[in-house]
Amino acid sequence: MHKPLFKIRENGYFGFINAHGEVAIEPQYLEVSEFKNGFAAARLNGQWALLDAAGRLSIKRLYRSLGFFEEGLARAQWVQAWGYTDGRGNVAIPPMFEEAGDFHGGLAPVAFEGRAGFINQTGQFAIKPNFSATGNFRDGLAPAAAGDQWGFVNTQGQFEIEPAWDTAQPFQGNVAVVMRGILWGLVNRAGQAVVPPQFEFVKGYAHGEFFDGMALAYRDGKYGFVSQQGAIAVEPMFDLAGDFGEGLALVEINGAYGYIDKTGKLVIMPKFEDAGVFSDGLAQVRINGRWGYINTEGQVAIPATYDSATPFRDGLALVISDGKWCYIDRFGGAIWRESS
Repeated sequence: MHKPLFKIRENGYFGFINAHGEVAIEPQYLEVSEFKNGFAAARLNGQWALLDAAGRLSIKRLYRSLGFFEEGLARAQWVQAWGYTDGRGNVAIPPMFEEAGDFHGGLAPVAFEGRAGFINQTGQFAIKPNFSATGNFRDGLAPAAAGDQWGFVNTQGQFEIEPAWDTAQPFQGNVAVVMRGILWGLVNRAGQAVVPPQFEFVKGYAHGEFFDGMALAYRDGKYGFVSQQGAIAVEPMFDLAGDFGEGLALVEINGAYGYIDKTGKLVIMPKFEDAGVFSDGLAQVRINGRWGYINTEGQVAIPATYDSATPFRDGLALVISDGKWCYIDRFGGAIWRESS
């Protein structure tokens, strides 16, 4: 496991602290990504370089675009073509693809000469590019399109779920999002439409993406939830809703925000001006124009004194007051403050 690092800002430059508030990487970059699986990306002269958790910057190569590391490799774009780099900045798979996805289960989706297939970690085609489009493998199945219809293939490249959908996304557990026209639903691993397409996508929302086993669902102007077991768990009835976290999800009722459980029961009454997702036992809420945090009982745990607040992650949360960044712990104590 990689120890978490948190992005900080000083004098317009970015660096990172550890969970104790100690500076791990001095603020010196104009732009950085978040750390994931031990690596981040830092922008230099308009291109991206690889940055490791010890603060070592690899400038062997600079990339036009750099993805996150998955299974030891990160997709990277040199000029136009995509390839893969390892954790030392070496070319693991030369840039030769028009598109490239992340590795999952030892395979990554790529586009080559206008067709799509899957490569292994040596860069060889494990599944020949016989498809019009592909997506990531999840537990042995990946979305793939034959012509303009999508189904799901196994690791031998054979369709286990025949193409029958206008769009398909990778499996999340035992269900995957499929679309017919502009509406989405859920299909199981047997290819059965357990929730027929009926929900709309709303810009800015991660509809169809499961958090805490539940995914937002929007229909006829109202929000509800579908479960990862493949059922409509909460019928769309709310004016607005957010993702589940730790068994609770925010909902808006008559302009105020509260929280429901996975049965749709209201467990924290709608009394907040705005609210966020629960993590580490706390959720950010706005009270009288200021942000603080409540616990899962709905009690104020950290007073609302901040201009803005973000969800807790690995024990810390980023809050902003008077334009200055600050990281606080779960008791509201300041772990690190921006000084200028």
